[in-house]
Amino acid sequence: QLRLVETGGGLVQPGGSMRLSCIASGFTLDPYSVGWFRQAPGKEREAVSCVNSLATTSYLDFAEGRFTISRDNAKNTVYLQMNSLKTEDTAVYYCAVNIDCTGPPSTWLGPETSWGQGTQVTVSS
Repeated sequence: QLRLVETGGGLVQPGGSMRLSCIASGFTLDPYSVGWFRQAPGKEREAVSCVNSLATTSYLDFAEGRFTISRDNAKNTVYLQMNSLKTEDTAVYYCAVNIDCTGPPSTWLGPETSWGQGTQVTVSS
């Protein structure tokens, strides 16, 4: 069965770092683009970053220079390294597959996109 599980969230101080993992089971991630999205309380879900099958990466402006997406196909895992965290980064973070991140973030999602359950990231002093 297809399954995505996000781990690594928790409480971190502003300026701190955190690494999230998106662990896939039931299928192989190698051929697919994988995206990270987030949803803050009372706000809509927004794209954060994407990595395609060739390891080409894309970032939203707020993530550029602070966040790094990477993949370890041997572990069937995609990571999101987050540095210099801000309170505005507080959100539930989700990973997704069956996306196409060759275009603008508004076009990444499709009818067959699959999501993990999310992991809570809280940035607070």
